[in-house]
Amino acid sequence: MTNPVTAIPAAASDEALRHFEAAFRFETDCWDVHDALSQPEPGFVLLDVRNAELFAAGHVPGALHWPHGKLTEGKLASHPADTLFVTYCAGPHCNGAHRGAARLAKLGRPVKMMVGGITGWLDEGFVLARGSGHHAD
Repeated sequence: MTNPVTAIPAAASDEALRHFEAAFRFETDCWDVHDALSQPEPGFVLLDVRNAELFAAGHVPGALHWPHGKLTEGKLASHPADTLFVTYCAGPHCNGAHRGAARLAKLGRPVKMMVGGITGWLDEGFVLARGSGHHAD
């Protein structure tokens, strides 16, 4: 008996391994970001790419507010070319983190996306910072 899950066979193990291992080059998760931010040098710049009101209402502590539409080469000039950026937005129902990541990649910058966004951060039990915080733009 087939159903929507079993109707299409799973990929061969070697193909699945390549696919899932490749995902780590494009994304990270809230737990790993939280852990890295507890280190003296996390190795990346975390960008909240949502609007100012949402950022002020609650953001990941240490994140810079940088709406995805304002990610330009001129504004990135203060960061070395090899700076890794990690983008996030509201959560899995929002594509702002993807937009920000695509924009950074188009500008030739190393980038990953924090899957889960604010929703994932809260699901992990982590706290949010409130207020205007640090603005990159």
